[in-house]
Amino acid sequence: MELTIADKLDSLLKLQEIDSKLDVLRKLRGDLPEEVKDLEDEVIGVEKRVGRFQSELDGINEEIRRHKLNKGDSEKLIVKYKDQQMNVRNNREFDAIAKELELQELEIQLSEKRVREGDFKLKSKQQEIDETTEKLSSKKEVLEQKKKELDKLVVESQEEEEKLLKQSAKQAKKVEARLLNAYTKIRSSAKNGLAVVSVDRGACGGCFNVVPPQRQADIMEKLKIIICEHCGRILADADIIKVHRKRK
Repeated sequence: MELTIADKLDSLLKLQEIDSKLDVLRKLRGDLPEEVKDLEDEVIGVEKRVGRFQSELDGINEEIRRHKLNKGDSEKLIVKYKDQQMNVRNNREFDAIAKELELQELEIQLSEKRVREGDFKLKSKQQEIDETTEKLSSKKEVLEQKKKELDKLVVESQEEEEKLLKQSAKQAKKVEARLLNAYTKIRSSAKNGLAVVSVDRGACGGCFNVVPPQRQADIMEKLKIIICEHCGRILADADIIKVHRKRK
């Protein structure tokens, strides 16, 4: 038996009633799911930043260690050159060793300067790490609290949601595939989730644009599915909408 337009609209409206209840149920959760997701992303971002800072800190420590080793090597060379200077045979050898001593003294001064610079960078980077770690701890506390709130809401509404999801899936099978695809597409873009609306006072109940008289007549006759030329919603006779509202 072929379904009439009225039957098809009735099936769609029944599906919409179930899906609207799901919308209300999910709306009770408010922005919590989005807040939790945003906070999770923030925490991951801050953790990566702390990891990057720690790598930079390790690099600075390695740089300081290297300059201290260089200073130690220069100090050893100075001791060696001074011993050699005591046993030179001529002025030329004395002057050559003196130049080497002067060079190593400069190396020590440069190494000490680099160590001081490294220490300064080390303190600055450690301060960044401490501040970022504190921020991370704060973010994690907020995230934990939001997760608890969300989990509580999910538990409280989970049973009802699963029930409605099953009803929605069952009712969707009763809707013609072409209409179901249109319905799903419209619902996804409609702010209120309504894909099927009535014509109220000559206007679309979704976007409130005027519906031409001939289209209004076609809607009342229920000979074909009529789509709002402005918002794309499926238009139904006000009487059939009222019948479904009374069922709620």
